[in-house]
Amino acid sequence: MHHIESVTLDELECWHFQHGQAQLLVAKQGAQVLSYQVGDEPPIIWLNEKAQFKQGHGIRTGVPVCWPWFGNLALNPQSVQAMRHSDEPATAHGLVRTREWEVLEIDDAGEALHIALGLPHIEGGLPGWPHDVALTLNIRLDSQLHISLTSHNRSSIPVSISQALHSYFAVSDVRKVEVKGVDGLTYIDTLDDWKRVAQAGDLTFSSETDRIYLDTPQQLSIVDPDWSRTLELTSRGSRSAVIWNPWIDKTATLGDMAADGWQRMLCIETANVMDDIITLEPGASHTLSVSIGSERLKT
Repeated sequence: MHHIESVTLDELECWHFQHGQAQLLVAKQGAQVLSYQVGDEPPIIWLNEKAQFKQGHGIRTGVPVCWPWFGNLALNPQSVQAMRHSDEPATAHGLVRTREWEVLEIDDAGEALHIALGLPHIEGGLPGWPHDVALTLNIRLDSQLHISLTSHNRSSIPVSISQALHSYFAVSDVRKVEVKGVDGLTYIDTLDDWKRVAQAGDLTFSSETDRIYLDTPQQLSIVDPDWSRTLELTSRGSRSAVIWNPWIDKTATLGDMAADGWQRMLCIETANVMDDIITLEPGASHTLSVSIGSERLKT
């Protein structure tokens, strides 16, 4: 059984979903998951207490949808840059995280709650991006949270995109957690002249981190001893992941994060970036997805 309630956060219309013990908050703007928690356990998706819920502005919390490019467009492969036809400055993380989405379907079937959200009026493309690509975000709640983003190219030419489900995970203290599944991978260190580096061992955090991991496995995990849990992240349609924490100095430049907010969050972004961009032939579709679950640490 599920319960749905409409709520307003400052300027934004949101939906609060309850399914069993799971609580999920989703903003209509950007189809953005804002928070996810199960029962009395610590939150899984981080709800930034300083997030600004303003129309037309990206929200630094939850799971922003970055599409049809990720990050700074000028740092994307040329094929992704070529899709945009405008002399105006390109916004970071694409064009859909500040647009209004609509509910296509809510289905409480058996032990799962399924929510389908669509982006209307995209048939003629988006401002400066004139391509007919249908976009759907599906959220499923069962024993885990599943988020999937499907792009369907309805135009007559190939379309190249980069994208990410920019997930902010709640952690007890980022200085005490580690990320497993990255040992031996190559990553691009965007803070060190975009050098390519080989990861040695599990990833721990002691300073600002902004890395693009390449050829990632389907499964990554965040081990959090203070909360006695492991967050298991299972991706599909992705061979890259961005791992980010702003640390102290970067956070001080962010007007929408508390000075110590960096301690309570860690971004692992399920992505298609760099060599992992997607080119959709006419009529083709691609689905980028992540499933998020929590397990007690084995003692």
